[in-house]
Amino acid sequence: MKRFIEGEDRVQATLFPEQLDDYIAEENSVRVIDVFVDELNLSKMGFKTVPAETGRPSYHPATMLKLYIYGYLNRIQSSRRLEREAGRNVELMWLLGRLAPDFKTIADFRKDNTRAICLVCREFVMLCRKLDLFSEAFVAIDGSKFKAVNNRDLNFTRAKLKYRLALIDESIAKYLKQIDSADRQDTPVSKIKVERLESKIANLKKEIKRLNEVEVALEATPDKQISLTDPDARSMKASGTGIVGYNVQAAVDTRHHIIVAHEVTNIDNDRSQLFNMTQQAKTIIGSDELKVVADRGYYNGEEILACEQSGITSFLPKPQTSGNQAKGLFGKRDFIYKPELDVYECPGAQQAIYRFSSEDKGKVIRRYWSSACVGCSFKPQCTTGKYRRISRWEHESVLEAVDERLEQDVDMMKIRKSTVEHPFGTIKFWMGATHFQMKTLKKVRAEMSLHVLAYNLKRMMKTMGTVPLMEAMRA
Repeated sequence: MKRFIEGEDRVQATLFPEQLDDYIAEENSVRVIDVFVDELNLSKMGFKTVPAETGRPSYHPATMLKLYIYGYLNRIQSSRRLEREAGRNVELMWLLGRLAPDFKTIADFRKDNTRAICLVCREFVMLCRKLDLFSEAFVAIDGSKFKAVNNRDLNFTRAKLKYRLALIDESIAKYLKQIDSADRQDTPVSKIKVERLESKIANLKKEIKRLNEVEVALEATPDKQISLTDPDARSMKASGTGIVGYNVQAAVDTRHHIIVAHEVTNIDNDRSQLFNMTQQAKTIIGSDELKVVADRGYYNGEEILACEQSGITSFLPKPQTSGNQAKGLFGKRDFIYKPELDVYECPGAQQAIYRFSSEDKGKVIRRYWSSACVGCSFKPQCTTGKYRRISRWEHESVLEAVDERLEQDVDMMKIRKSTVEHPFGTIKFWMGATHFQMKTLKKVRAEMSLHVLAYNLKRMMKTMGTVPLMEAMRA
């Protein structure tokens, strides 16, 4: 084997360093994990730090927490894989003091300490606030769908149940016809075929009985949807195809790309999440005012109004929901509102005046139209009715201010995309082509907190460096 790099002889005696610490460099990320966890008040967060006086001794929660943070930082979320790594990984040997918990103990720690794990994630964000990393008070928010531990075939809605039952009825009818045809032949082969078809029909009838039981349980749910493996998971629209999972919300600092606040929901859309996420971010940042940018999926009048009333300046585009422009008719934007006169000026230079107010879904809507519509030359381009009626929400001026802000700062949507989509992409890459390990909303929130904590830790190590970060933790 000339001219190749050769390894050492396997039977050659080797003098390893006397201390395990010599294997871990000063800049190694495990040292950051060790310092961070040691500086936490675990008892205050809800971890059980006082051992029982009887029974087998347990592992200290600091040991288990270090194991999990290391795992999520290195794309190892499975309790069985963490068990294997604890017995062969030198970094984990150093971090855990050569302890190697079994997979059941590891899994139970994550399951039994959901609230405390969420507080650990929040504690690291508060450390970032202490280091004055959120001084700009500017966040971008977005949502992303994450798969749950629930196969699509084990998630049911009324439509899906109806479709499944219809397919079964068609199959039974088809098998019955085949049985009639086989009976007429009356041969040994046809008798075997009849027995096989009758067995299939019996299995389908069992499936009908099971689906009927599912339907009874489904009707008892508030949203008329049921998931058999993870009861809190819901069918959601995602890019390319639908998934059964959760909608994860995140508010990300635009300067350092730290996830300031996050939340896991099982609501398919983002329309009710704008104020919730921005209020959480504002509380954590500790600022009286906050700027937030989001995509059009968050556009909701009541949510935007609540933000404005709380000192939150929002930037988000308005979705075009009207079909008038697609029909070649004037859109609402072609009508100019004159606040001093409380009228709309139409493209034909006529004034649509206020007529009356009504309430629609709890919102007070003002109605406007002009009497000149009947003889207007622009009427074919404006409306197919007798009058072009214009609706205005009583707080429409707030939405108009949002439109003006976005027009004046066209780079806002680029900032949003480059800020908040990066964390989701990173976390999903760490997860691989897989899903959450845990079931139910409460436990999934804890698991997402571990993902967010790992992301923020890695981001801070990249931004500050491991040694300065450890010094800040100890301060």
